[in-house]
Amino acid sequence: MSDWLWWRDGVVYQIYPRSFQDANGDGVGDLEGIRQRLDHLAWLGVDAIWLSPCFPSPMADFGYDVADYCDIDPLFGTLADFDRLLADAHTRNIKVVLDWVPNHTSDRHGWFVESRASRDNAKRDWYVWRDAKPDGSMPNNWTSMFGGPAWEPDDTTGQLYLHSFLKEQPDLNWRNPELVEAMHDVLRFWLDRGVDGFRIDVIHRIAKDAALRDNPPAPGSLYTWGNQRHDHDENHPDIHAELRALRAITDSYRERMLVGEIGLPPKEVATYYGDGDELHLGFNFAFLHCPWDAARFRTEIERFERLLPPGAWPDFVLSNHDVPRHASRYGQPAGREAPGPPGHQTGREAPGPPGHQTGGDARARLAAMMLLTLRGTPFLYYGEEIGMRNVPVPEDRLQDPLARTLHPSLSRDPERTPMCWNATPNAGFTTAATPWLPIGPQPPRTDVATQREDRASLLWLYKNLLALRRNHDSLHRGSYRSLDAPEGVLTYERRSNSEIARVALNFSDQPRNISLGSGRITHQLHTNASAAVATSADLRLGPCEGVVLILTT
Repeated sequence: MSDWLWWRDGVVYQIYPRSFQDANGDGVGDLEGIRQRLDHLAWLGVDAIWLSPCFPSPMADFGYDVADYCDIDPLFGTLADFDRLLADAHTRNIKVVLDWVPNHTSDRHGWFVESRASRDNAKRDWYVWRDAKPDGSMPNNWTSMFGGPAWEPDDTTGQLYLHSFLKEQPDLNWRNPELVEAMHDVLRFWLDRGVDGFRIDVIHRIAKDAALRDNPPAPGSLYTWGNQRHDHDENHPDIHAELRALRAITDSYRERMLVGEIGLPPKEVATYYGDGDELHLGFNFAFLHCPWDAARFRTEIERFERLLPPGAWPDFVLSNHDVPRHASRYGQPAGREAPGPPGHQTGREAPGPPGHQTGGDARARLAAMMLLTLRGTPFLYYGEEIGMRNVPVPEDRLQDPLARTLHPSLSRDPERTPMCWNATPNAGFTTAATPWLPIGPQPPRTDVATQREDRASLLWLYKNLLALRRNHDSLHRGSYRSLDAPEGVLTYERRSNSEIARVALNFSDQPRNISLGSGRITHQLHTNASAAVATSADLRLGPCEGVVLILTT
């Protein structure tokens, strides 16, 4: 595998630093805690870790309000701690991706402190300032993702500044060349330090309409954000020139990567790859909205394959820090309730215990097999390898600003709770009496230590899938082709030279007879550890069972 490329052929594992491992006993995860758990990630077989923001921040939005792009928040440690983590990760052949937030800063960032000081300050134009209209109304009708107008009055200068999110998160002005160069320097600071790539937060919002025209109405939503078509405050054509400049910087270093969070339909996401000169990867969030349905998953897979420009590489994700964990979303047995939209409370209840081969755990196993056998880079979310569910968080312990500013049902805290390492009261996460978010409840056996002792566990299925993917070109590099299948079943083929991987996934609650064609089976892996060994490519799958067959022709 001399041409192995980590971000294309490997698997990326997202870590929410507050919740992975607390090394200093304050109840909050930190960089040293992540470093101490690298052996778990190496054992599992991941190729890279993506760290959600760990820069200095007042934590109005838990790190997505950055006060200094070139340092580490004391809550998580120091730059020296980061360097040790980076070095130890690289020793284990694990790459490190940072979460970069270019659309906005904290209102306590030194740049904004200067910008708001006076109308003639040198950094005034680094942010978006406007006068109110003559009648005293807002400069335009744009709204904040967190509710209300996207403009905040500032008494010091009598103008208003733009904020797409919280008022503590003023938007940067990417039409100012000095600001752009300063942001390029931020990338170089971390690239020079050895960072391997960046997950770029809401990249589709960094360029807005220069004239700040009103968005047209889109009535029908109770949420102010949904009452507009966002024609002028996101997805502006000028973004693509900015992306090409960011890509040029990244490409001047060896094997670095940019993956963008793009909250747009897949058709638009595909344009952010450019002609191989913009993002390396654009997050495909289609699975986050899919019901438990084989036909829907097939539709989304084929659609993204069809939309991508020639030579572009797809990616897939089932869970992240902004949506309910998929073991909770898909926790009902087949034919029951489909999940609601991200942030909705439907599907947040913890399903049955791991090890039970129907309902939630069987679905988690099938979802893992799908994610790790498709063409494209898989992104895992910490804890999904042990089937962690969303944890109900009492209202008096809610942390998420969405819950505080809009409604408790929109809280993302349930999917951000601490990692479960063992069966002790605080799950091995912290020695503190009270972790920053509740640990549980989780179903029995939902912890790393217990599942490592059980070769039939979900954790071992993830480990075996990662190894199978790495060891077979057909799975990490091969072409993709959908195959005909009975109702409720998703089947596809991955092919590389003379090696073929055929995958069959039964999403239904009934057994299905499957034919995966001809060929000599050289390797196989089932979601059900007790399944009979397949001797031919004609087999019978139970409800929510799946299989990968490696064949040679």
